[in-house]
Amino acid sequence: MKREILPVLLYLLLLLPWSSRLLTGEKTFLLRDADTGEVFLKMPVEEGEIFSITFVHSVNKSPVTDEFLVLEEGFQSYRTIFTSFGAGMESGTEEGQVLTYEEDGTMVLSGFDNHFESFQLIVGTVSDHILIISGEEISLRDLCGRNTSVEITIRN
Repeated sequence: MKREILPVLLYLLLLLPWSSRLLTGEKTFLLRDADTGEVFLKMPVEEGEIFSITFVHSVNKSPVTDEFLVLEEGFQSYRTIFTSFGAGMESGTEEGQVLTYEEDGTMVLSGFDNHFESFQLIVGTVSDHILIISGEEISLRDLCGRNTSVEITIRN
């Protein structure tokens, strides 16, 4: 009898972390190598939390920050912050989007209507990509290596 119960108890113990995550709605930010699946960063996030990636644009050589909002399922673009127009940069707004100017001339584009389960980017070779999440500033170049294709996912 004890031998029959032991596999069931082990199965329930393995299932417990997964089921408690479903019940509490806990979400996980996952950064991994898009080619190998190696996990570089895994941390809890909450719905409504904002994370960002900042980089120096390769053409106009100015900083760009893309902010993302964690949703009930996945995430969406929240706003893009930049200082100059140029090739590869937004030059106008689409329906529902708003372009505002800060006192220092910084431009903020918001009002995006998109949804991501995940997205990929290639870590900069000339300029770094800086991830800011849960108050931490993380160099993707230091964490993942230059020219690494990474995938960002929010898991429930």
